[in-house]
Amino acid sequence: MKRPGNAETTRLDDAARAGWLYYVARNTQDEIARKLGVSRQSAQRLVSMAVSEGLVKVRLDHPISRCMELARDIKDRFGLDFCEVVPSDPEAPDLIAGAAIACAEEIERVLRSEEPRIIAMGTGRALRAAVEEIPPMDCPQHMIVSLLGNMMSDGSASPYNVVVRLAEKVNARHYPMPLPVLARNVDELRILHAQEPVRNTLDLCKRADIAFVGIGDIGEEAPLIKDGFVRPDESRALIKAGAVGEITAWAFDAEGRVIPDLINSRVASAPLALSRDHPVIASAVGKRKVPAIRAALRGRLVQGLITNETTAADVLAAD
Repeated sequence: MKRPGNAETTRLDDAARAGWLYYVARNTQDEIARKLGVSRQSAQRLVSMAVSEGLVKVRLDHPISRCMELARDIKDRFGLDFCEVVPSDPEAPDLIAGAAIACAEEIERVLRSEEPRIIAMGTGRALRAAVEEIPPMDCPQHMIVSLLGNMMSDGSASPYNVVVRLAEKVNARHYPMPLPVLARNVDELRILHAQEPVRNTLDLCKRADIAFVGIGDIGEEAPLIKDGFVRPDESRALIKAGAVGEITAWAFDAEGRVIPDLINSRVASAPLALSRDHPVIASAVGKRKVPAIRAALRGRLVQGLITNETTAADVLAAD
């Protein structure tokens, strides 16, 4: 049997989503059109295609169905505004490729806006992978701003800073954070934040229309440790204080509360935003990150999540 090409596969995925929304979630065709970003006529055709292709029987006969159910359950349990769950590779459940594509699609959706947008970005492997999936675009109306620096105290930089790379791909103005991830002490942090370019960047972060971040764990294999931003003894002190994860270097506990003092007293990143008017969308995958993801959701540190089905199931099973 001839295997469907990429375009046909995408069309079947869209039909599966429309079928699930119509037959399982009981959405109207107008609601489906709005959620999928298509016309009402296109939504109607997608629902019909779900039936004609045999995707809809007693239940939706397509792997995307479980993903959508997991996304719905996570949204309901944690009060999220947005959740996208992509299928997992059974042999590589921690693979970030699928979530990277979904995150890229969400970033691209924002970039397509003709109205000027301020888009704030974290750093890390997940976001870097997402940016690599974004096609070249022409978006001079937008501003892309970094939520944190990517320099260590010796001046070396992380390869996972995404602001410059994204700006190059989409021809947008960009504002990197010219700072180390951590200042050496509180006094140095005060001096760094007093610089005019830094003040301007922090102000843009505060006014950002949307932010995309990764969620990191705290431990010996955590990116902050492996990339040299935090020493092992500092990591151990964070764990002793109850830290389970970090977003843009801000460490938080199992309830999503930012840990007082320790490295957080020296974090040079923009403060974590807590506003539904300026949503924070996190992309994170992997069993090791489940406690951190769940804590970020419980603490309302993010308003949206992009992950895969294995991670989503583990997050829901963590009670």
